[in-house]
Amino acid sequence: MSRLFEALSDVQAKRRSRGLAPVPLRGLIRHEKISVEAAPAEPTQALENDQRSPKVVPLTNTSHDEVPPIMAALNGVPPKPAQKEKILKEVLSKPVETLEARLVAVKVLPESRLVALSDPNCLGAEKFRALVTRLDFLRKQRELKSFQVTSSVINEGKTVVAGNVAVTLAKYSGSNTLLIEGDLHRSTLATILGLSDLDGVTQWWSGKEQELAQFVYRLSEMPLWFLPAGKPCNCPSDILQSTRFVDAFTQLASQFEWIVVDSTPMLPIVDVNLWSRLVDGTLLVVREGLAPVKALEKGLRALDHPKLIGVVMNEASESDQYYRLRHE
Repeated sequence: MSRLFEALSDVQAKRRSRGLAPVPLRGLIRHEKISVEAAPAEPTQALENDQRSPKVVPLTNTSHDEVPPIMAALNGVPPKPAQKEKILKEVLSKPVETLEARLVAVKVLPESRLVALSDPNCLGAEKFRALVTRLDFLRKQRELKSFQVTSSVINEGKTVVAGNVAVTLAKYSGSNTLLIEGDLHRSTLATILGLSDLDGVTQWWSGKEQELAQFVYRLSEMPLWFLPAGKPCNCPSDILQSTRFVDAFTQLASQFEWIVVDSTPMLPIVDVNLWSRLVDGTLLVVREGLAPVKALEKGLRALDHPKLIGVVMNEASESDQYYRLRHE
């Protein structure tokens, strides 16, 4: 920044020598995150003729290709397509605090089995931390930001796994994480979190004019946000396959580092297939002694975009079979 102010001093001296009033510096916008390597050689004609405070110092000796995208936009230089994409990414990656999400307190009971919060020193919590480590490694090998957690049938523990994974991503990895109650038929995730009567996706759908972000809640000051299902819905598939929801989900998800969706079982509901089109992968929960092999095979064949990233063995007889991840 020192070069920038030295250059401004030169500009002021030149203006005084020409009998022009100095440009006031109090109106100058300082952008601390941008490092300016090249100082302006000469002020532009527009700067000489304009007595108002400039928004940003023009970089007249830098080509359009070398101008940082945000600086180029401020200076009125039309950014190239690659720069436009970078600007869009920076805008979409703004801090999730701008959602102004309401803060709610998580009330976890031991019977909820949300061990990542209730008993972080137990073996189960350690296994979830190991699972998150593997997910972080896997995302370096392929595109993986969002995933759904599903099972072949009900009562295999997918909701418990989804909640524990999301809490672990937020609490131990420090990642801004969005946990979505994606089962609009039989939502139980809010109950596990000790929450009730929260408006969610179904209220957003009936409101028509509201933004989906208005139904996001921040959980106990962790970097963890929660989008509940809301009231039970008769036709959830109408919501999930609508262009309106796809656009809203894409815009909301862009503001987080991880998105975990507690989806429906693969059978007999089609919603898991609709979620598979929106997320980057599927984490499958299999409960030993409960999951029918035929149902598991049939459910996987029914997915248009399975993108299976791993299998979590719930209540496995051997501890080393608690979870398994595989590369595709």
